[in-house]
Amino acid sequence: MELTRRTFTALGATAAASLSLPATAAAAALPDTPLPLADGAAHTVSFDRYSMVIDGRRVVLWSGEMHPYRLPSPSLWLDTLQKLRAHGHNAVSIYVAWNYHSPAPGVFDFTGVRDLDLFLRMAAETGLYVLVRPGPYVNSEIDGGGFPGWLTVTKGRARTDDATYLSHADEYLTAVNEIVARHQYTRGEGTVVLYQLENEYAALAGTDTGSNYMTHLYAKVRADGIDVPLFHNDFDRNGRWVPGSFDTGAESGRYLYAFDGYPVPTDSPPDWGYFGVGGTQGGSTASPDTPGFIAEFGGGWFDAWGGAGFSGKGYEEVRRSRDAAYLRRFGLTNLANGIKILNVYMAFGGTSWGWLPAPIVYTSYDYGAALDEARNVTSKMIPMHQIGQLLHSVPDLAKLDRAADTTATNPALKVYHLTNPDTGAHVYVLRNDSSASVSSDVPIVLPAGTTLATEVTVGAKDAKLIATGIRLGRSRLVYSTVQPMLGVTAGRLDVAVFAGRGREAAEAAFAFEREPRARVLQGAGSTAYADGRLTVRTEGLNGLTRVLIGDSLLVLFADDEASARLWRYDTPSGPVLVRGPALLRTARLSGATVHLTGDTVEDADLEVWAPRGGQRVTWNGEPVRVRATASGSLTAVHSLPGVAEIALPALAGWRHHSENPEAQPEFDDTGWTVAGKTSSYSTTPVPAGQPVLFADDYGFHYGDVWYRGSFDGARGIDSVVLDYSTGTQGLLMAWLDGRPLGTHRMPVPSASQSGWGTWTATAAFTVPEDLRTQGGHVLSVLVRRMQHDQDGWAADTHKAARGLTAVKFTGTAPAVTWRIQGEAGSDPVRGPLNAGGLHGERHGWHLPGLSTGQGWEETGFPRSVRRQGVDWYRTTFRLGVGHGVDASIGITFTDDPTRAYRVQLYVNGWNMGQYINDVGPQHTFVIPNGILRTKGRNTLALAVLSDGTTPAGPGDVSLTLLGRAAGGVTVTPVDSPGA
Repeated sequence: MELTRRTFTALGATAAASLSLPATAAAAALPDTPLPLADGAAHTVSFDRYSMVIDGRRVVLWSGEMHPYRLPSPSLWLDTLQKLRAHGHNAVSIYVAWNYHSPAPGVFDFTGVRDLDLFLRMAAETGLYVLVRPGPYVNSEIDGGGFPGWLTVTKGRARTDDATYLSHADEYLTAVNEIVARHQYTRGEGTVVLYQLENEYAALAGTDTGSNYMTHLYAKVRADGIDVPLFHNDFDRNGRWVPGSFDTGAESGRYLYAFDGYPVPTDSPPDWGYFGVGGTQGGSTASPDTPGFIAEFGGGWFDAWGGAGFSGKGYEEVRRSRDAAYLRRFGLTNLANGIKILNVYMAFGGTSWGWLPAPIVYTSYDYGAALDEARNVTSKMIPMHQIGQLLHSVPDLAKLDRAADTTATNPALKVYHLTNPDTGAHVYVLRNDSSASVSSDVPIVLPAGTTLATEVTVGAKDAKLIATGIRLGRSRLVYSTVQPMLGVTAGRLDVAVFAGRGREAAEAAFAFEREPRARVLQGAGSTAYADGRLTVRTEGLNGLTRVLIGDSLLVLFADDEASARLWRYDTPSGPVLVRGPALLRTARLSGATVHLTGDTVEDADLEVWAPRGGQRVTWNGEPVRVRATASGSLTAVHSLPGVAEIALPALAGWRHHSENPEAQPEFDDTGWTVAGKTSSYSTTPVPAGQPVLFADDYGFHYGDVWYRGSFDGARGIDSVVLDYSTGTQGLLMAWLDGRPLGTHRMPVPSASQSGWGTWTATAAFTVPEDLRTQGGHVLSVLVRRMQHDQDGWAADTHKAARGLTAVKFTGTAPAVTWRIQGEAGSDPVRGPLNAGGLHGERHGWHLPGLSTGQGWEETGFPRSVRRQGVDWYRTTFRLGVGHGVDASIGITFTDDPTRAYRVQLYVNGWNMGQYINDVGPQHTFVIPNGILRTKGRNTLALAVLSDGTTPAGPGDVSLTLLGRAAGGVTVTPVDSPGA
């Protein structure tokens, strides 16, 4: 993909003229906050107690979190970034995961699906500031909290000033910072404006060890050329690592305090700033000289295996409990409390593919986010869109002080009153925590200094922001009872948009020295002129109401659904406002033509308010016939077509092959590693008299691991006792001389156990009488180890053992020689977390291009096999999704939930997740385009583990259409060796 500087210039040229102005003057001269302008020139990035100050102008960072490692298709990074920008975000925050980039000590991979440089270029091209969060520890509900598997077998305590740990961390940071440094906004070649040190580093706060570690990280990143402001995000809100709490050398004023906030959605929103308890535990008040900064605001929550925390309903229940009203009520409360850098975790959750997920989560990391795992825009995006557009249009909101307390006549309505000390604008956040809609008079201060009591309605468990004295475009708003959304100037016309809930009454008053002519062009609106202001009213928001005032101002009242189809895009010639399509991706002017790209789902209107001179329109490269309207816009004569229906094939032609030859006594294991170590750096003690059996100590860090123990003489043995340690939902299978002894599974976590990362258990199996003989014997054990625990409390919990920990016999105790085998090295494209140690994985049964001849038999679903062990199923299918169509497709498993088996799912060789039939709650697995060939042949492979206690499936396996749109982005297939 070729990225050009031409687009960079287009994104930010509207702000260029004011870059040298002081913040207050710029705000008065230009009504919009600046967008990134990566033009090769040096830019300034600083802050004061109110906000970030970029090129001398105040900016509220309205950010959304996404993780490139949870979307292993670089083409779709651009899709997601464009959706965030279109919906009002001006920033994106990312973790960089050490384990994703480092398969071995000193080895780093930033190519393909790991191309950090490409992601940062895409973010700049899209017009988004970037917050980079590289750890070294990130948590993030991923394996080891982002620590690579090989780090578990190194000495020294991680996340401390231990010399061994720091040497490894420094190598990693050197590799990351080499890329990040050249994408800093200060250098003009990228849009990185903030960089995070460590992550939620609470355990050692206030200790010499912790301070030394933070001081080391600060000096390290500065030495690597990172010159943008740095920050740390405090776990909870306890004033840890505020400016001055550790040594930053000779530098001051370049470090910010940030904190996390994951409120309980059924509680009233907390005040983490101006209106709160204050002090070190008051949120932003812990650092009064830096802007209020929530590095992670809970836009959703993760779900654990079994889904006990959300009644087994999965992420749709997360989304229901933290819905659009939740984001609006809590988000506006944050703004009222002086939070000027707000990052919603997550804006897009994505997929924890392969062995990436931490033990506490399953494959999907949808998170209940505003963009779902299949990249569909949900209703939660509406408040993010409305508030983000408002922040871009009204720079007054970047500098607010707490004003005189104001009380509504109805005490159920809480009022936050703020004012801009430079412009005199007043802002009111009105919040209703009750379960019924509230209407109340609210006294508001008008620009003239007089007070007006106006009736405002706020829905149940909801909030809104109203303002007086702000400018929308060039027009001055006296007051409104409905939330402003955006203001643009298109040619000679100001367009002022207000948005609210359907059926709510709304009014907005603008200053006019003389009564202007006013015409209602659409909807049930009315106007009245008195006291130097023209008031526009509607008795109930319903779709779009438009009123033209004179020839200079168009007022649009939009309900939520209508507001979600209003798009602003800034060009060098001025902003473009578009109404109608499901998404606007880009806009540019060439001569008299406005070139637009975007998406439609259903047939859609297309209406364009263009800068002066715009007379023609194209949509996705095709000319659109338009006509001029009384609203000062160009509207399409014919609707834009929606997306065509998409037919998905049935999955048939399955081939089957049994596995686990490792269980047979004649299997040749001479090439396996002898497990003969006697000491380990693991936090799990090595039992006395036992060899080290921990998989990590022998270089096997991800996926399943096999053990074979050889011994002579089984007479007198009553049972074998296996101690083992895994992540959540681990299991163990044992065979003696090829005879199944049984399976042991870790329990499904309850809601209170959902945070447990390491589980230990003992499995005891009786040895059959006929196997208690003299001669040689082989005990074979397969352990599904799941993943490493995270290390949130800096206790080296990621070093807890995985696999067998001890083996004992009752009756008599033979001497056993152990050999171990896990994954067969790191896939050069898919990386180390893709495949584990199953026989089929080690021999490429998951890869495309495998011949399914000898040993593979025809079969079909549903299957009903009752055996302990592993079975593989493969098929191919073709897709023929049309050109210019973005189809999001998943694979769905359906079966009787009492059947005990699990499936490792491979698509074109990529491990896209683990399905546990009798645990859940996940049944559908999103397959990103790029991995999935939507125009061509695909290979699907299933590795099925069954414990033999019930018949094992799969039952039904089918393709599922999860979303579709006409438009999208160009998708380049992810390079896949063996295809």
